[in-house]
This record gives sequence, C-alpha cells and structure tokens, in this order.
Amino acid sequence: MNEKCQDSAESEDTAPPSSSAGIPEYHSPGLKARRKGWVYGRMLRPSARRSAGDRGQVAVGAWGGAAIPGPQPPPPPPLRLLAAVTAEMEFAPLNLPLARRLQTAAVLQWVLCFLLLAQVCVGITVILMIRNYWFLYVPYLTWLYFDWRTPEQGGRRSNWVRNWTVWRYFKDYFPIHLIKTWDLDPSRNYIFGFHPHGVLVAGAFGNFCTNHSDFKALFPGFTAFLHVLPFWFRCPLFREYLMSCGPVSVSKESVSYVLSKEGGGHISVIVLGGAEESLDAHPGTFTLFIRRRKGFIKIALTHGAYLVPVFSFGENELFKQINNPEGSWLRAVQEKLQKIMGFALPLFHARGIFQYSFGLMPYRKPIHTVVGRPIPVLQTPQPTPEQIEELHQTYLEELRRLFEEHKGKYGIPEHETLVFK
Repeated sequence: MNEKCQDSAESEDTAPPSSSAGIPEYHSPGLKARRKGWVYGRMLRPSARRSAGDRGQVAVGAWGGAAIPGPQPPPPPPLRLLAAVTAEMEFAPLNLPLARRLQTAAVLQWVLCFLLLAQVCVGITVILMIRNYWFLYVPYLTWLYFDWRTPEQGGRRSNWVRNWTVWRYFKDYFPIHLIKTWDLDPSRNYIFGFHPHGVLVAGAFGNFCTNHSDFKALFPGFTAFLHVLPFWFRCPLFREYLMSCGPVSVSKESVSYVLSKEGGGHISVIVLGGAEESLDAHPGTFTLFIRRRKGFIKIALTHGAYLVPVFSFGENELFKQINNPEGSWLRAVQEKLQKIMGFALPLFHARGIFQYSFGLMPYRKPIHTVVGRPIPVLQTPQPTPEQIEELHQTYLEELRRLFEEHKGKYGIPEHETLVFK
C-alpha cells in the first residue's frame, strides 16, 4: 500500500503539465507554488521538457528556486547587460559609520554645486523675469549693477558660511591636509602658485575657502584669497554663494587689489595651470601648463609680492578622464570649447554614491597640499622682459625642487618628474 502511494506521488510530480486556457499547469504542489517565481514567466514546450529530462538537464527558477525540467532559456539582452554591469559593481557596505555617510553627502553637494548650481541660479532668474515677478528681480538686478565689481575688490566672504559643519565633513572625506615647510612674514603679501589644477580643484577649495582647514593655525595673521575664473561671478545668485566662501576673480585688477593692501598679511592663491591644465588631469600624470604663464610674475614684481610654489599631491588622483591625448578629436573639441567659453569640459568619472565602480563622486584619495619656500621678489614698478623671464625660471626651479623633495612621502615613484608645458 505504501509503495503504491509512493509510486503514485512520483508519477504525479513528473507528469507533464496540462495546457488549460493556454497556461501550463504543474500538479506538484511545490512546483505550482513556485511557478510565479520563474524569472521569465513562461514554460518550455512539453517536447523540450521531455528531451531535457532525457538528458538529465534541469532549469532552476531564479526567484523561487524550483527545479523545472528542461534548459533555462537565455535572458533578454537588456537583462544580460544589466546582470553583467551589476556583477562588476562593488557596492558600499550597509554598515558604514554615520560620519562616512555624512562625508559622502558633503562632497556630493559640493560636486552638484560645482556642476549645476550656476545653471539653476540663472534658470531661476530667467523664470522670475518671464513670470514678471518684477518685485523680486528688479531690486536684485539693480543691486547687481552697483555690486558688479565686488569680485575684483576683495569679494564678500562670510565666516558663517565658511564655518558650516558641511565643510569639515568635506575635508575629512579625502582627507585634505595642508603642510607648511617654511615660515612666512605676515608683514608681506604673497602669491601662492597652486599646482596642479586637477579636475575640480578640491585641494585649493578645501584649504583656502573654508575655516575647517589648518590654514589659520599654520599661517596666523594671513588672509587667503582663492582666485577663480571671472565667468562664475557673472552668474546671478550663484556669485553671492561663491563669494561667501571667499573666492575672488582671477583678473589682473583683482590680484592687484589683494596684493596692494598695506601692512601685508594677504595671500593671492592662483591655480596657474588654469582650465587648460584640467584636460591633462589624469591619475599618475604631472603635466603643468606653466611655461607661458608669466602674468603672475609681472604682478609679483610690480607689487613686490613674494612667490610661493604650492604642490597638491593627490589632486590628479581624484577622478579618471576619458582618454583625450593631444591630437585626438575629443581633445580638439575640448580645446575649441575652452577658447569659446573660457573654461574646459573634462569628461571625468570616478565612483558613485552607493557603489565604488562608476559615478561623478571623487575617489577617497588623500590630498597633501605642500606649501614651499618663498622666493624673495624686489618691487619693480616697470619690470623688463628679462627680469620677468629670470624670475619665471627661478620659480620653475623652486617648484621642481619642492616636488622632488616631497614626492617620495606620498607614494610617487622616484622616476616620476614634473613636465612643464
């Protein structure tokens, strides 16, 4: 009796399904319960199932785990692509400390502000004008007319904004370190030549545009002004937020305004490579666009401001760029846009918010910004081309010496050296 029951159950489990209403039915309770879990939602033909059963093959339901006789059909192309991409991704663990999550959020808002906030602010202004909210845009545009030259006259920084806790988390994300190698005389004014530009100049912003860096402790009595492209101060609303962090225009008038302050204690931080250098900001490269940059030398001679080379180790390691060697069509397009708009468009990528494989978030790579030895400059109101060239060569030698002395501390191979263009 028991053997008959067992044989009956086995025959029932292996019986082919019926096709009532065109929908296959399995009589096995286990398979029937899991029928909806099969990933593709369709069954094989009975002949195919019998053939597969003869060969001893089975298809396993991806969700329900039920073994179904017959070979598993191939997934659709979109699912295959999704599965391949997902398999290669490295996701962030769920048990990350809260501090690290806050660091990621701080950097995310900084990246979004850098990439999108200016466009959003311009869009808001245009919408106000289209909807004729004159009581909002007319007073602002009137005030903007009289305030237009503020970025060239020392800006309008806000210690309240610079003290935001978000900047502390921003600094700790990488983290960012400022290293002093020489004491500076607070009775003099200085020009810090910042290298390299990198993609988004994270080291310069973190060290000189927030109050959470070590700048005040290392250089007491000094005020640093980071000079950025004048383009950013032409964007309404966005310029107010930018100036609140401390940046000013990189125009000749702006630099001269900072360096002409009596009593000293002012530092003009200039990213000398500019937008052109950002197109060569690839990991492991040390290409600096500096040979034709001589305007800062003339300004330093005119005001008697000491020159200080600054190298930010790790700046080029934060992002990867699509390969754009000189002579390629991509590089030609980028250089053309850079000449038209005044700023470059590097096609960069790094990690994501919840995974480490792809995205626009910078990698967690330490940044060590090393401030070198000051180069004495004798004030010369009308410098000659020979004097400019001589001081420029001295600056290049001091910059190379700074790099060679400190590269071993930050994991740069001995054979690597600076390339001046």
